[in-house]
Amino acid sequence: MKKVGFFRSIHVKFVIIYVLLILVAMQIIGVYFVKQLEETLRTNFQTSLKERVNLLTYNIVEEMGKERTPEDPTLEEDIKKLLRDFDAGDISEVRVIENRSLKILGTSNQSNQGVVGQRATELRIKQSMVLEEDQSAIKIDPQTEHRIWLLSTPIKSGKKVIGAIDLVAKIENVFEQMKTINTIFATGTGIALSITAVLGILLAQTITRPIADMKKQAQAMAKGNFSRKVKVYGNDEIGALAVTFNNLTKKLQEAQAGTEGERRKLSSVLSYMTDGVIATDRKGRVILINEPAADMLNVSRETVLSQPIVSLLSLEDTNSFEDLLEEKDSLILDYSTKTERYILRANFSIIQKETGFVNGLICVLHDITEQEKVDAERREFVANVSHELRTPLTTMRSYLEALADGAWQDAEIAPNFLDVTRTETERMIRLVNDLLQLSKMDSTDYKMNLEWVNFVDFYDRIIDRFEMSKEQNVIFKRKLPKQAIFVEIDEDKMTQVLYNIISNALKYSPEGGQVTFSIKEKEDRIIASISDQGVGIPKENIGRIFDRFYRVDKARARKLGGTGLGLAIAKEMVNAHGGDIWVTSAEGKGTRISFSLPYERSEEDEWS
Repeated sequence: MKKVGFFRSIHVKFVIIYVLLILVAMQIIGVYFVKQLEETLRTNFQTSLKERVNLLTYNIVEEMGKERTPEDPTLEEDIKKLLRDFDAGDISEVRVIENRSLKILGTSNQSNQGVVGQRATELRIKQSMVLEEDQSAIKIDPQTEHRIWLLSTPIKSGKKVIGAIDLVAKIENVFEQMKTINTIFATGTGIALSITAVLGILLAQTITRPIADMKKQAQAMAKGNFSRKVKVYGNDEIGALAVTFNNLTKKLQEAQAGTEGERRKLSSVLSYMTDGVIATDRKGRVILINEPAADMLNVSRETVLSQPIVSLLSLEDTNSFEDLLEEKDSLILDYSTKTERYILRANFSIIQKETGFVNGLICVLHDITEQEKVDAERREFVANVSHELRTPLTTMRSYLEALADGAWQDAEIAPNFLDVTRTETERMIRLVNDLLQLSKMDSTDYKMNLEWVNFVDFYDRIIDRFEMSKEQNVIFKRKLPKQAIFVEIDEDKMTQVLYNIISNALKYSPEGGQVTFSIKEKEDRIIASISDQGVGIPKENIGRIFDRFYRVDKARARKLGGTGLGLAIAKEMVNAHGGDIWVTSAEGKGTRISFSLPYERSEEDEWS
């Protein structure tokens, strides 16, 4: 199982969530508290200054409404005296402006007395006198880059505006206090979050420890280990979950033991079955295939799992999975190629639950290639025997009927008819003898009379016999070793082998052709070969040349009196001697038939 990342751990998530909740709560409280505190401090600051400005307004109204004699101080001097007493640490400057000419009557800034008598140009001063209400704003002082509070208050005498007071106050101290308070609040928040994180870790452990134990148990269960149990830490919901998890582990252990037993039984049955077995789910996908089935279909068990069975059996074009569910008879699966015959029979059985719901399909495969081959050979054998017997019998019946109808009285025809009848009779006798010989070879109690024979002399005598009795003009060429080669054979059976092979070579050799006989020594065998210069055998027919009743040129073989059993008998007898027989041929150039026999050089030394 893939290891869980640190930040994906439920333990870390608990702590993070807990800390975030505290952080959000404190931030909400902090924003509200700071905002309200800032508003309160600013309001208190502005209210205190407005009260002083209101007092100053009252005094200025009295001074501006007073009638003056030449001996009395001027209005500017009285206002200057009032503003001198008004100077304070939080106030940068206070100016008094007349309404009609906007002339500055006085300023509290001793270093800025030059502005007295000049015209005021600030828009807020004009607005306060026109609108008859206070105009205030907080701005940044371009010289000190500190925040200042600007206030313009109209001076009224009754209902008439006679001037305005313009105040510039240092409000930066209020924001400095707020900055200090924010620093204190942030520090407190950090301390609180640290304590919260520690408490969150301890609290999360009480929740995640049993969950971590259950995770380890689940991982162990995934590996097949059901012996562990989860520790129960309490009687809460997590404790109840741990108890339930332990009970589940016990149930799974029992179920797994039962399932494992059944699986072993099934695996043992499937392993020792010679038939191929394939199981599917309800959608037709392969969920199980045994080794015989995989070998029959020449597939890998791992690659075919989850593959549709109709694709596995190459039935997509003819059958669907629903068709296989309804299939009552077996299907014949022909995977034959041009060079090899391969046929399987598939039987299907539905897997159903007690409710009748189809849960899958079982397919059993049987290799019937040999059975089909045997049946085909049996049918071909019966057909060939019937044909071979029917031909001479039909000929004999025709000639015998002619003789019975009076042809026997004809001195010229009768001997010819009798000769044909005799020839066909001999042909049937040869055929029956060959069949009896094959029957004996097929029987289990077939025995041979083996004895040590000098095969070179034996082979040479057989060749001499054929050379003296041959009728056509064919040259015999011998490539035989001079030294004796002793092998253990049955002379009668090996004579028939050579007779059948040499007879074929002579039958298919052209006039003036050559038949070559040779013997070669190998380490543990000798190889005897008979080569002719006949028409040869087509490449596609070489594989069947030793089959019973098989003839490449059937018309010519019957004309020459062949039964199609000679090479089949030769093969059976050579195999009975522990040897092998084969053919090499080129169409139009000739044929070579070779056979091998077991050979021991030590035996040669003893006979020498």
